[in-house]
Amino acid sequence: MFRNHFIISKSIHLGIFQVFGRKPPGKRRIFGIHWRLCFSSLCLDIWFMEQDQVERIRVWFDEYTSRFLGDDEVVNAHLRLKQEHAARTCEEILLLAEQLGLDENQKRIAEVVALMHDVGRFPQFAEYRTFHDPTSVDHCALGVAVLREQGVLEGLAAREAQWVETAVACHGRKVIPSGVTGPALLFSKLIRDADKIDIFRVVLENYRGYRENPDTFLLEIELPDEPGCSRDVLEAVLNGELVDSRRLRTLNDMKLCQLGWVYDMNFTPALQRLKELGFLDDIFECLPQTPDIARVREGILIYIDARLAGDAK
Repeated sequence: MFRNHFIISKSIHLGIFQVFGRKPPGKRRIFGIHWRLCFSSLCLDIWFMEQDQVERIRVWFDEYTSRFLGDDEVVNAHLRLKQEHAARTCEEILLLAEQLGLDENQKRIAEVVALMHDVGRFPQFAEYRTFHDPTSVDHCALGVAVLREQGVLEGLAAREAQWVETAVACHGRKVIPSGVTGPALLFSKLIRDADKIDIFRVVLENYRGYRENPDTFLLEIELPDEPGCSRDVLEAVLNGELVDSRRLRTLNDMKLCQLGWVYDMNFTPALQRLKELGFLDDIFECLPQTPDIARVREGILIYIDARLAGDAK
C-alpha cells in the first residue's frame, strides 16, 4: 500500500487524499484506484476505473459470448456478427469520446458500455433464434440481467456500474427516459450514437448480401421482403419522427426506420461521421426509387446539413 497526502487550503481547511493501489484496510478488494477524500470529519470514498478492469471485462466478454458458438453455422454467423459489432462499436465510441474531449476515465467507462451494450443478444438468439425483440425478448433488459447474474461489473465503483447498466438498458429504447440524467445520460447518448453508426454499416452489408444471393444468405431477415412501404412508417419518417419497431411490417419499413435514426443522433461529430461514411446514400439505393422515398431522402439530407452548419457557426 502507498499513500500520498495533499493539503487543501482556501475554502477547505484540510483535505487528505489516500491512494490505494490494492485493498484498503477493511475494504473489499477493488481492482482499481481508490481515493479517500476527507474534509474535517466527512470522508468520501471515490473509485476510478482502471484499464486493467476494462481488459478483465473484455476477457470475460470473449469467453462468455464464445460459449454460445457450436456446430450450427447459422447460429454461429449471427453471434460472430454481434461479436464483431461490439468490437467496432468500441472503436466508434472511443473516436466520439475523443472528439468530444472526454477524459481518460470517461473513455474507459464508454468502452465498457460499448462492449456490453449487446451482451443480451447472445442468450436471446440462443433461445429464440432471432434478434427481433418484439417477438422474443427485450435484449437491453436481458443484457442488464446478464451483467448482474454474471457479476461482470463487480469491482467497479457503484456509480460507474450504475452508469454502465443504465446505458445498456437505454441503448435500444425508442427514446431515453426523462429520468436519466448526469453521467448516465452522457453514456446513454454516446452508445446510442456509436451503436447506430456501426449498425448502418452492418445492415448495409446485409442488405447487399441478401439482394445479391437471397437463397444462400445465412443471416436473419426479420421482416417480409415485400414491395412498398407502410404508409404510417413513411409519414413518420417524413415528419422527422422516430418509429417504434413494433409498427414495422416489411423489410422496407425497417430500412426507413433505420434512416430515421438520423433524427435521434445526439452529437454533431457522430452525425458528421455518418455523413462522411456514406452509409445513408447506400441504404437509400436499397429502397424503391419512388417520389415518396425521394422526399424522405431530401428531408434527411436537409436536416443533416442544417445540423452541421449550425454547429459550425
